[in-house]
Amino acid sequence: MIDMRLQFLFSVFLVSLSCMGNQPVYVSTKGNDTNDGSLKHPLLTLEKARDVIRQKKQSGEKEPFSILLRGGDYYFTQTIEFEAQDQNLSIAPYKNEKVRFTGGISIDPSQAKPIRGTKKEMLFPATSRQHILMVDLKKLGISNYGSLKQVGFNHPLEPSWMEIFINGKPGHLSRWPNDSTVAIGKVLEKGSIASDGDTGNIGGRFQYSGNRPSNWKMSDDIWIFGYFHYGWADDAIRLAPIDTVAKIITTMQPHLYGFFSDKEWNRWYAYNIPEEIDTPGEYYIDRNEGIAYFYDPGNLTKLEISVLEKPFISLKQSFGVCFDGITFACSRGIGVEMISSQQCILRNCILHNLGSYAVTIYDQKEGSTGKENGVIGCSIFDTGAGGVQLSGGDRHQLEAAHNSVQNCRIYNYNRIYRTYCAGVKIMGVGNHIAHCEIYDSPHFAIQLSGNDHLIEYNNIHDVCQSTEDTGAFYYGRNPSERGNQIQYNFFHQIGSKLPHVSAIYHDDGACGLTVTGNIFYKAGSWTSQIGGGSDNSYTNNIFIDCPIGFAVDNRLDNWAKDWLLPENLYEKSFQEIQHNKPPYSIRYPELAKYWKDNPALPKRNRVDKNVFVRVGMIVKGNKKWLEFSDNNLITNEDPGFVDEKEQNFSLKESSDIFNKVPGFQAIPFNKMGCNNF
Repeated sequence: MIDMRLQFLFSVFLVSLSCMGNQPVYVSTKGNDTNDGSLKHPLLTLEKARDVIRQKKQSGEKEPFSILLRGGDYYFTQTIEFEAQDQNLSIAPYKNEKVRFTGGISIDPSQAKPIRGTKKEMLFPATSRQHILMVDLKKLGISNYGSLKQVGFNHPLEPSWMEIFINGKPGHLSRWPNDSTVAIGKVLEKGSIASDGDTGNIGGRFQYSGNRPSNWKMSDDIWIFGYFHYGWADDAIRLAPIDTVAKIITTMQPHLYGFFSDKEWNRWYAYNIPEEIDTPGEYYIDRNEGIAYFYDPGNLTKLEISVLEKPFISLKQSFGVCFDGITFACSRGIGVEMISSQQCILRNCILHNLGSYAVTIYDQKEGSTGKENGVIGCSIFDTGAGGVQLSGGDRHQLEAAHNSVQNCRIYNYNRIYRTYCAGVKIMGVGNHIAHCEIYDSPHFAIQLSGNDHLIEYNNIHDVCQSTEDTGAFYYGRNPSERGNQIQYNFFHQIGSKLPHVSAIYHDDGACGLTVTGNIFYKAGSWTSQIGGGSDNSYTNNIFIDCPIGFAVDNRLDNWAKDWLLPENLYEKSFQEIQHNKPPYSIRYPELAKYWKDNPALPKRNRVDKNVFVRVGMIVKGNKKWLEFSDNNLITNEDPGFVDEKEQNFSLKESSDIFNKVPGFQAIPFNKMGCNNF
């Protein structure tokens, strides 16, 4: 793993050299694509600049090349593609001028008119009329508003509908309640439950209390969002007309697991309700008349709507292409995609106000494989889904891709897709997340699948804020996904009042994770959940103020035992690789004998040389499923932190830990997080 990290950093250095460029082509928002691309006569579009670079290469000019962008907003109506012929190319602002790629339409704030005094004011409650503005999108020639759709658990990731961004911040569809949820009342009809084999399309029916829905008369396109059964499976579902006399809500679509009301997370809120525009940030689009309504923030200076549904930039089999210092904003889809590319870098960029993920890195199913691509020093926030989908590598041969996300701040994501869209979703083989800060999310910080990934020196906090049975770091349901390392990370303030939240979640038989040198502070209701898997090790970690250190169970011996049956979940996952032949049998010897080693029972989960400070319960579950050594230290006293009150958990040289835990190594706490190399 150390070699992997050094190799990637060296490749970043090489790409940085290529990013300098020595034959610049200039682009300006005031340019013209008939110009020669010089500083005095710049081009208008990035696409034309790309073509000019291609011509330079064909005429024999030597790489590297560069494109320098003058400051301003560049409007994208379609994806600009870079392909195999595009190599060793830098795209960056000229002299640090502010460059923004936008996939939206900017509307002059003067186009936003008060509804007060117009015939439209009667559509809204008297208490809010003075605060609502409207924009006639149809008169501005804007007609693609997008459609609301089911989003959430088990629904495909698609571009969002049109969104409104007010003073640079994403608005939200008008909703009730504004900042809370309502308990599901008595369930009268659970609806079709596809997870039980019912493939019908019968929606649910449940009662509600109060009279608020009686005011909702203007829209026939009202939706509700909620956790209708499990606390990790969100859904957004359209409503049939509400029975305001009997106070019954009926949904037009079923929920995968049916509707229930017996858990504390079985709650909902309604949205896309014009009558509920009553607080800053709320908006509603009348798709029939083409009018957008929104709450007046009082100091309206900037108004944008998202239009672009496809990525701004697509790098397909490119080599050494670097985007540096550019802002990507205001679209319905992904910011940048890298497909089967090599040594392509997105560096020092801002990606926000996007409808999906900010960046996706992956390989085509057939053809060349990418490697050594990176997202470095970027800020990613206010996305509709997650931050980065980081994939690459060959699982059949266990060949690493060395793709990386480093020194990035990723926060306030999951605006539309609330679950299973992580800050970083790491997949494939041999990829790397380092020195990032990931926070402010209802669900995961990191979701992992694949092998031999390295996750280190990250600061992860304030995630899993509205879900249960989840973890800040999550992986599971495939025992062949091994060789992954989590080291030198700071997990803190994880979870909410909901139960069953972990810092690290080995879900449903997950195996082969090494956890070393991490700090866990107030990190979930149980810091580590080992759900029936084996060969997981915890060494040299510090747990502080955690209710439960480890929760361990044998679920594969009881309620999940069917997954071990022939042709079921695990056998199907093993069919994707050859677990008992090289390279798997050599890299992971325990995996080769998985089926002969009674996989129903967890084993070889080792906890050694860890420190537990004020941990309420060290192990919840049968301790025989953990190899808990005598070298662990359990204490209720400050063991020698530099400054616990300020949450500086570096250890003083005089710390008792070094005497009481033989071989304990100092944890590099001050290197965790961004800009802490």
